[in-house]
Amino acid sequence: MNWTWFHKWGSPKWFYEMSGRWLPWLSIAAVLLIVAGLVWGLAFAPPDYQQGNSFRIIYIHVPAAFLAQSIYVTLAIAGLVGLVWKMKLADVALQQAAPIGAWMTAIALLTGAIWGKPTWGTYWVWDARLTSMLILLFLYFGVIALGNAISNRDSAAKACAVLAIVGVVNIPIIKYSVEWWNSLHQTATFKITEKPAMPVEMWLPLLLAVLGFYCFFGAVLLYRMRLEVLKREARSSWVKAKVQNLVEGKA
Repeated sequence: MNWTWFHKWGSPKWFYEMSGRWLPWLSIAAVLLIVAGLVWGLAFAPPDYQQGNSFRIIYIHVPAAFLAQSIYVTLAIAGLVGLVWKMKLADVALQQAAPIGAWMTAIALLTGAIWGKPTWGTYWVWDARLTSMLILLFLYFGVIALGNAISNRDSAAKACAVLAIVGVVNIPIIKYSVEWWNSLHQTATFKITEKPAMPVEMWLPLLLAVLGFYCFFGAVLLYRMRLEVLKREARSSWVKAKVQNLVEGKA
């Protein structure tokens, strides 16, 4: 098997050039999908037969919750790649994705609390799903704090990678918590193997919002990584040439 494509990702210069091509498309897709999904879901989707209009927060809550979990899996994969293949860009991805994941987790918890008040009669219960999501937020904080606390970049990368890999065990707990324990939280809104329980005019805008959130994550991650790459590679010839071209107005 030819692994050339994989090892190219270890080149900061190659990554910077490729990400520059993808960034505009991801940004445009994110804006279009999120606007379409949220406007459709919040303004035009029919009210739920049980929850009325209070269910509409699902169009923010579910995409944020999905993304919060997916980003942590991304952290674990980046950590594994960094430890096994020693790719420094893997650490860049891990460090730059962690704050985005923390924000998505906080949004998921906040919107869940707002949704919980009319549904359960309270903003918070020590439910298995809610508690495991709170633990996820603390894991993000731990990765961010650990990366900032250790001055040596290589040591910080290894420590964060280990924490990300160990912490990923919380993801299946979040996913299956509503099935393993008695839970107030509803079961999964989307199941790949089953037909959606909601009518198409309710779940289609949710799907658009979810895809939009993922495109948003991709765009923001690439933007943050590009800035970090320029910072770390500031002394390299290609970055100096890039800066010179910018100064001269060539790129």
